[in-house]
Amino acid sequence: MTDETRADEFDGDGYRGEVELGDGARSVRVGAQLRGALEPISGAYRWYGRLAADAAVTELAAARARNLTLTTPYGSVTTTLTDVDPWGRYRVGGAGTPPFPASTTPSA
Repeated sequence: MTDETRADEFDGDGYRGEVELGDGARSVRVGAQLRGALEPISGAYRWYGRLAADAAVTELAAARARNLTLTTPYGSVTTTLTDVDPWGRYRVGGAGTPPFPASTTPSA
């Protein structure tokens, strides 16, 4: 993050900033970039994103932690850690209300 970037930021199309990720027994604060989109056929809102590479997140993944709670300043959701990219960043995602402001209903 640059000095010009706030610690957390809603950019109208998602969220970029720090999140808290926990499994009930432990939690970690980590940077994240989250986005989402309304699927036109099903009408479902799907959100997704990547967490910054972090040893504590890798430990959660190694422990096969499931049903993690991801919290932003805008809300909390249940998610899981999925594929890791070559830079060590895990993917998160879900369906329904995202952990950031978004229009989750189709426009008329």
